[in-house]
Amino acid sequence: MTRFLCALLIALLVLPADALAWGRLGHRLVAALAWDDLTPTARAQIAKLLEGEADPTLPGIASWADELREHDPDLGKRTSKWHYVNIAEDDCHYEQVKHCANGDCVVEAIRTQTAILADKTRTKAERLQALKFVVHFIGDVHQPLHAGYAHDKGGNDVQVNLDGRGTNLHSLWDSGMINAAGLEEAQWLQRLRAMPLAVAMARDPLPPASVAWAEDSCRIAVRPGLYPPKAVIGDDYVQTWRPIAEIQLRRGGAQLAATLNAALAR
Repeated sequence: MTRFLCALLIALLVLPADALAWGRLGHRLVAALAWDDLTPTARAQIAKLLEGEADPTLPGIASWADELREHDPDLGKRTSKWHYVNIAEDDCHYEQVKHCANGDCVVEAIRTQTAILADKTRTKAERLQALKFVVHFIGDVHQPLHAGYAHDKGGNDVQVNLDGRGTNLHSLWDSGMINAAGLEEAQWLQRLRAMPLAVAMARDPLPPASVAWAEDSCRIAVRPGLYPPKAVIGDDYVQTWRPIAEIQLRRGGAQLAATLNAALAR
């Protein structure tokens, strides 16, 4: 029994905290930053779509696409590939036929769901679901390892240990480095909002913007040092790379706002 408990404890320690997304806090931050920059027209349409939601705010729906694994496993399974695209093996150059068969990747999911959101002939339920996907996936595409290597599943197969706690590289970027700062959501927002405008400048939100976002993220994922040479890492790794994660969160908020403003212009 003692051996079993020890094995269970080790398994829990290395279990990814969140292998699909920035983590709940990260997605909430992207959504809150986006809300700051929405036009009155976009805000009004979003508020109408969110009527009846348990938390009728952009941050309130930001993690919905990850929560499908529990609340709607069938839809969660069918859309699981929409959270990422693996292009690092190809020098971060995206090719739809090669990297996104049948539109099953984050690049094409953003395009498709944005089009549904913008289409007022669609039902409210369809547009609400599209809004939830867009908010989440634009956050995802700005996490570098969501556009990384296929051979290690975006860093999910790379085990690391920070401060005596086992996790994997993907989860470290999703939430580990953010949580290690020990900041509350309001403190994070104050910090990210203070970033220079040049950091948050959005690309053209119309296609092929999602391609550029994925390729930009991939170029971060392949930078020397992002994959640590040893499994045990220290605060120096966090101090080096967390500022990059913060920039990506800020950019994600700006790009999300630009996309929603364009989709909901009328």
